[in-house]
Amino acid sequence: MAKPELTIEQLQVEAALFAADQSVHVERELYGVTDGKAIGTLIERRFHDHLSAKYNHVRGSSSSGRDLPALDVDLKATRASQPQSSCPYRSATQKVYGLGYSLLIFVYEKKDDDIADTGQLLILDTVFVHKSRTADYQTTMGIRSLIKQNAGVDEIIDFLEERRLPVDPPEARRLAKRILKEPPAIGYLTISNALQWRLQYGRVVEMAGTVDGINDVNLLKKSTP
Repeated sequence: MAKPELTIEQLQVEAALFAADQSVHVERELYGVTDGKAIGTLIERRFHDHLSAKYNHVRGSSSSGRDLPALDVDLKATRASQPQSSCPYRSATQKVYGLGYSLLIFVYEKKDDDIADTGQLLILDTVFVHKSRTADYQTTMGIRSLIKQNAGVDEIIDFLEERRLPVDPPEARRLAKRILKEPPAIGYLTISNALQWRLQYGRVVEMAGTVDGINDVNLLKKSTP
């Protein structure tokens, strides 16, 4: 029998089930492992395996730039002590209008049992951030405040320069004109300028379940048989 196609809604349900299941396991292979990148890769690989067992699931590649290209979603697994990661820089407009894809974020804490020589991954938060909410919080809040004050192109350009958006003057003017025609939605990531964007997730974890487009996925397991 052919496996069903995965949907955004079912992805979140499966993420909730996966997080609950992973959090109860203790494993010798995890004992003493401190490499956050290795742990994040392990969580993402296991989630792919979880999905592949149930759905017609195609894993993304580095060329596609998404872990789940069919759904336009990227996976992130990050420590609770410092919930952040990097992502490819594509355009300065990502700070204003979002990354262009949604995020499914697993926030974990790792514990070791020194007596049993085992490690445990506790997935404390699982958050789905719709692509419409993946812009930079301070940038979008500032822009919307300026628009309410009837700011013009020059005021928007000044603000973009203050925020040190990596744009040259002609691009800044084009972006400012677009902003006035298409005011951005408020984003809830903190995006730091770098050759790769540095994404910080503290705010989306705090706001999950209280803002449209930022879902507390762990709540879904309560209603899932």
